[in-house]
Amino acid sequence: MKKAGNKPYVFNSIADLHRVLEVSQPKNPLVSVINFEEIKCFDDEVLRSVSYNFYCIAIKKNFEGKMKYGQQYYDFDGGVMTFFSPLQVVTTHILDGIKLSGYWLVLHPDFIRNYPLGKTIKSFGYFDYAVNEALHLSESEEIMVETVMANIAKEVAFPIDNYSQDVIVSHIEVLLNYCNRFYNRQFITRRTANNDLLIKLENILSNYFNSGQVQALGIPTVQYISSELNVSADYLSDMLRNLTGMNTQQHIHHHLIEKAKEILATTDLSVSEIAYQLGFEYPQSLNKLFKKKTAVSPLEYRNSFGPN
Repeated sequence: MKKAGNKPYVFNSIADLHRVLEVSQPKNPLVSVINFEEIKCFDDEVLRSVSYNFYCIAIKKNFEGKMKYGQQYYDFDGGVMTFFSPLQVVTTHILDGIKLSGYWLVLHPDFIRNYPLGKTIKSFGYFDYAVNEALHLSESEEIMVETVMANIAKEVAFPIDNYSQDVIVSHIEVLLNYCNRFYNRQFITRRTANNDLLIKLENILSNYFNSGQVQALGIPTVQYISSELNVSADYLSDMLRNLTGMNTQQHIHHHLIEKAKEILATTDLSVSEIAYQLGFEYPQSLNKLFKKKTAVSPLEYRNSFGPN
């Protein structure tokens, strides 16, 4: 199947995905588990750039060939998990002869809409991570994920009864909670690499506030910082929270307050002048943030040093 132009192909239904992948049609139009071994058309042009109108959770392993997401090639000998939220654009470069095993769970939001998971699924931040921030599983973790995926697949294949949806949703919740645990483990085991990322973050913020960029461009955003570090905003915040207890926004505010303290202690600039120098549109915004972070106002902080 070929597509025209450079726009991503949008899969609006799970049935459409099954059709393009040339696998049997789903038993349930809103949830399905696809076995990667049954897919024979990985190199179809339509799969190069896609967007799904549903959640995708995949565990890929026993890889033969080459698959590239963004700028990074993946070796799927061990279990690697990827997560996509609805309408996220995924671009993949796949060379001929690809083979892999594992499971691909596809879940339409309507299937969980009337369950608590319909709201809480948005709290699982890894759905907004970039593909190169995939979850790499240990052997025991891989077994646990495959077991839950297999249970979901069996339940989806059973004839639908009054309990089918409840059971499937329960299994999906277990799977997502396991993935939360495993990502937390990955943050810990990759602490050295994450510390390097933290050092780069601190350098970016220091340079930003000390070079005058803040006056020209305003207070740096989480999106700006994450793009400078080449990671997704959600992954960066989750990694920092695990490493330091503060998310990206809190790190930005910390640097902002430290810079404000420096100016308050070493200059006679008014609070309004300092606020504008630090990228605030309104002086009261600096007052509010400063007091929230330090329990004193900017003037009280300055006066604590005594008369100049």
